[in-house]
Amino acid sequence: MPLNSILLRYWGHASFRPLQEEIIRSVMQGTDTLALLPTGGGKSVCFQVPGLALEGMCLVISPLIALMRDQVMNLNKKGIPAFAIYSGMNRSEIDLIYNNCAYGRAKFLYVSPERIESQEFLDKIREWKVNLLAVDEAHCISQWGYDFRPPYLRIATIRQLLPGIPVLALTATATPVVVQDIQQKLLFRHPQLYQKSFKRDNLTYLVIKEEDKRGRLIRIIEKTRGSGIVYVRNRKKTQEIAQWLNKSGISAAFYHAGLEPGQRAVRQDEWIRGKVRVMVATNAFGMGIDKPDVRFVVHIDLPESLEAYFQEAGRAGRDEKNSYSVVLFDQSDVNNLKTNFVQSYPEPEVIRRIYLTLANYLQVPMGGGKDISFDFDMTDFCRQYKFDALTVYKVLSFFEKTGYLLLTDDFNISSRVHIRADREMLYEFQVKHAYFDEFIKTLLRSYGGLFSGFVPVRESELEKRSGLEAGLVCKYLHQLQTMGILVYEPRKVKPQLVFYREREDEKNIPINRENYFSRVETAKERMEAVISYVSLQHRCRSQVLLEYFGEVSSPRCGKCDVCLKRNKTGVSDFLFESVSGEIHTLLHQKISTPEELLERVTGFPEETVIKVISWLIENDQIIQTDEGKIKWNGD
Repeated sequence: MPLNSILLRYWGHASFRPLQEEIIRSVMQGTDTLALLPTGGGKSVCFQVPGLALEGMCLVISPLIALMRDQVMNLNKKGIPAFAIYSGMNRSEIDLIYNNCAYGRAKFLYVSPERIESQEFLDKIREWKVNLLAVDEAHCISQWGYDFRPPYLRIATIRQLLPGIPVLALTATATPVVVQDIQQKLLFRHPQLYQKSFKRDNLTYLVIKEEDKRGRLIRIIEKTRGSGIVYVRNRKKTQEIAQWLNKSGISAAFYHAGLEPGQRAVRQDEWIRGKVRVMVATNAFGMGIDKPDVRFVVHIDLPESLEAYFQEAGRAGRDEKNSYSVVLFDQSDVNNLKTNFVQSYPEPEVIRRIYLTLANYLQVPMGGGKDISFDFDMTDFCRQYKFDALTVYKVLSFFEKTGYLLLTDDFNISSRVHIRADREMLYEFQVKHAYFDEFIKTLLRSYGGLFSGFVPVRESELEKRSGLEAGLVCKYLHQLQTMGILVYEPRKVKPQLVFYREREDEKNIPINRENYFSRVETAKERMEAVISYVSLQHRCRSQVLLEYFGEVSSPRCGKCDVCLKRNKTGVSDFLFESVSGEIHTLLHQKISTPEELLERVTGFPEETVIKVISWLIENDQIIQTDEGKIKWNGD
């Protein structure tokens, strides 16, 4: 089927977005390809279309469980057979997916990078007909990236098992150093890079130093039409801000990873359909969401990196209409960012001690625990061993990124059922066991796809439809599982802690320069870039962001908060740069009084020089010394 026909049939679009078709044709020709597309650029289509066009199955590696599940669900809704293997699934679920892949009943398989460590998985790959290896969030493979995950480095081992199969690496944010690193780490044979400019002409960047953030937030929302997102750092704050907005007459909902999947889906849907105007969220919100008419994104707390900020800000204005990205901050936010950075990297000895205590708490024997999922009560663990909850959370985050274990927030996952018996066998069972007959019929009427895979079910819904007393539905499902008719995976009500590796002696945990100390250094550089971005008062916001991502010599946007102040001078860009460059040179040679400086700058109208000097002083580019003279700030 032609590529445009696939796009129209499954996505309803008559034409591709910029660069999508070029990327697709590149991988279909067998070329290793890196696609660097900003948020909203349609990265998933770049591997989903060729995955459908080519014979066989596309293997997708992604670190985000929630995004994997969402994409699988969306593909299934289109009638495309797709599956995901992630932590917390039982053996039967995984075996069923492996069989579907082996017998050609899957077009897409999503897995986490940790799955590559499983020898069973590597053995299975040899049996499958894979047409494309897609690596999502590819920046995770680079130690210079903002979310480096060492398990990504093992992706290269798959290439040896899939000779001749092209790789498509995708990311929304990568600096030039990370771009090169991705291609090297994934063993690109003939590298092909498709990069869309990070420039967003319709997006205005504003940074406002503000103590009364809530008051300013209300004014921003009242002055801006359309829907928006407000990003904050912690879950409690999402609820507080959302409640406050609702009391102020602005419809708002809150979103974070700790909510039930059902709650998240409902709130996301209400926001997308416009029933809720503002979503107050942590950074868990936004991945895979394509709402074109977002008019504003406001950060009330500072993001950890410019990569994260750019990705979140880029969720505004995807329909190419004028939109705004606003950062509200004060000095306390800068201090909090620095404090959070220190807390994010506990000392190696603390990491080792928590690992040992955790293994003992869960009763994991030395050499055991691999691929086992444990219910984990963070509050009880911290109380019992007198650990600070934030420190424990940061240590668990470190172990997740290094591929040791995973604490998933995706608890309260719905119960799941898969009927193992074929239809004939099930009919014979119903005849022999009449007391199960009506319940099985209700189950089949209520949910489709039970014979082909695991389907989410709600026991309360089955109770209402079957008329059974409370508790009997669970009892029947357990009995049918014991009798070999189905597999019943009850709903999980606690966070799951999954060990990706066998328990090791804490002394053997490799906390070395590559996976710890280098990460601390690069994280500090990213933090300082954020502080520099919000603190600067003399450079166009868009220019600074573009330069960070390797796009130099871009023109001023003319509409960010810095440019608006600059525009008031009435001096053209060329003349302003010429005069300020001359001033910088002269002050570097010798500090002067304002009057002396005015006399030293020659060749330009005096009125223009005065305007430029005034602007440079107001924006702290030029500062005054104790002697009453002025010098260039930083010299």
